Amino acid sequence: MNNSEAQLEAVELSIENATNNIARMKSLQKLTDNKEFNTIVLEGYFKDEASRLVLIKADPNMQGDVEQKSIDNQIIAIGHVRQYFGTIMQIGTMSAKALNDDMETREEILAGDA
Repeated sequence: MNNSEAQLEAVELSIENATNNIARMKSLQKLTDNKEFNTIVLEGYFKDEASRLVLIKADPNMQGDVEQKSIDNQIIAIGHVRQYFGTIMQIGTMSAKALNDDMETREEILAGDA
């Protein structure tokens, strides 16, 4: 395998990864446009459930170590899911920007081999 073949293979892999990341971002965007998803996840889980957990953390009946640990874990889980969604969007946005550069690089490599 010569140098341009190796470069082309690397660029093709980068294009494939970028395309997959963009597809995931678009899938998440479709979900966030869905009324039911907004009701259940964005409003229900990220806001309502998070608020409920913060409130019961101060409840006198929930002051045991086991209860507090359970509440903390649930709050952390909400944060992780929200961060996961944010990461999908961020990686998708960066991939969309990189995809054009990779496509140009691929064309340059192919033109150089002609």
